[in-house]
Amino acid sequence: MVKAKVKLKLKTHRGAAKRFKLTAGGKVVGRHAYARHILTSKARKRKRRLAKDALVAPGDAAQVRRMMPYGR
Repeated sequence: MVKAKVKLKLKTHRGAAKRFKLTAGGKVVGRHAYARHILTSKARKRKRRLAKDALVAPGDAAQVRRMMPYGR
C-alpha cells in the first residue's frame, strides 16, 4: 500500500503578522517609518500623516507575503 504525500503547512511569521495585514485586493498595509521618537522636530502635519497606515512598497510586499502565506 502506497502512502499519499502530505503537503506541509507553512508557518506564519508571527512578527510579520503583528505588523502587517493584507487587504481584500491582496495589497500589504503597514505603518509608516519615522513616527516613533524625536517627534518634537517634526511638523504637526507630518506627524498626522505618519500616524496613518501606509501601503508597503511592491518589492517589500513580496517578502511580507512570503512570511504570511495565508493572509491574516
